[in-house]
Amino acid sequence: MALEQDYKVIIVDDDSFLVDMYAAKFSNVGVSVEACRSGTDLIEKLKAGLQADLILLDIVMPNLTGIETLNEVRNQKLAENIPIVMLTNQNDEQNINEAKKLGVSGYIVKSAATPSEVVNEVLNIIKNTKKN
Repeated sequence: MALEQDYKVIIVDDDSFLVDMYAAKFSNVGVSVEACRSGTDLIEKLKAGLQADLILLDIVMPNLTGIETLNEVRNQKLAENIPIVMLTNQNDEQNINEAKKLGVSGYIVKSAATPSEVVNEVLNIIKNTKKN
């Protein structure tokens, strides 16, 4: 597989094991990863000018949920041109609909996708975004 060295993904999840595992999977294909342990962390880093090709956002996190974080990012126009994909175990209609209303580019249920499938999906979304 060709390396995607120019891509950078931000992973927002309070589960260190998952963040490390996905970071390893992405670095295997040449994608650099910036980890944020909370929605607040993401918002601060975006305000400070952090850029990426895609943001992976969990829903269940302390303080701000992923949906609340997404809402803040949209309201403050912090990631205008960055696709945001929910990566979560929350598979209920309410969360899915709320995320879609806030303009997510994808919604991946962790338990239903292997890490390799997640990486492939993310690369596809980035490539499709770059084309447009």
